[in-house]
Amino acid sequence: MDGIQSIQKAVEYMEEHLLEKISYEDVAKQLYMSNYHFHRLFSMITGITANEYMRNRKLSMAGQELVMSNKKVIDIAYKYGYESPESFAKAFTRFHGVTPSMARYPGTKLQSFNRLVIKITVEGGIFMDYKIVEKKEFQLLVKAKSFRNESISEEGNSEISDFWEQCSEDGTFDVLKRNTKNHDIYGVCAPVSKEETHFNYGIGMVYVGGSIPEGYCIWDVTPTLWAVFKCIGKDSGCIGETWNRIFKEFLPSSEYNMLDNTDFELYLENSSPNCFCEIWIPVEKKQ
Repeated sequence: MDGIQSIQKAVEYMEEHLLEKISYEDVAKQLYMSNYHFHRLFSMITGITANEYMRNRKLSMAGQELVMSNKKVIDIAYKYGYESPESFAKAFTRFHGVTPSMARYPGTKLQSFNRLVIKITVEGGIFMDYKIVEKKEFQLLVKAKSFRNESISEEGNSEISDFWEQCSEDGTFDVLKRNTKNHDIYGVCAPVSKEETHFNYGIGMVYVGGSIPEGYCIWDVTPTLWAVFKCIGKDSGCIGETWNRIFKEFLPSSEYNMLDNTDFELYLENSSPNCFCEIWIPVEKKQ
């Protein structure tokens, strides 16, 4: 199943169970994806998280129901999954800009958030260079840390960039260089399992054997077929732009599906001009 089909099925499931107490983890389970992979896929393609989508849809529908019915605010609050009128009023006001009671005044403007419809559009005529690479399984010596799945799409979240900064300041790169021969730097991430709410992210270099320093571990990179994309730019902003194009342009129109497995950013010791890094995603040919 490709990314667009997955998102369409996710939207169908969320709409059918909108009044039930479900989260993005429940949706991911229906698609047989890890929580991390689904969260990233949905966020990249739609621009919002699945939890945000469901919350916005509920508040939009609650606003319509307040205007069109005589139901009590407390009953509408419970119907749309809020545990108290106070928590509902707070979320409602943040979304619509008015309180639930004000929403019933004639002429009050409310926000509308309609069901998501996924469409593939062709824009521009901009080339997206990539290459397909076969690569044997390999190991990395890494310093790894666990992050919440939500952290990858939270606006202003800098946890991973802070981790890079920490590794730069605490001598991590010096330790890696002393214990490896090739000094290309890998930023690797992978889901732990389908049910996990966190993912592991590691910074490392190719392991060539020998003792493992305290605080470090071996990361097995098992996929063998990769799609490789250059991130062209002078700062890390080009990474997000490239990921966005991978999900919205490359994956929907190519003959490859992205596997739910380790992917990585590769920072070459001797990179080409204007290439900030490379993104390597594990793929398989579509059936």
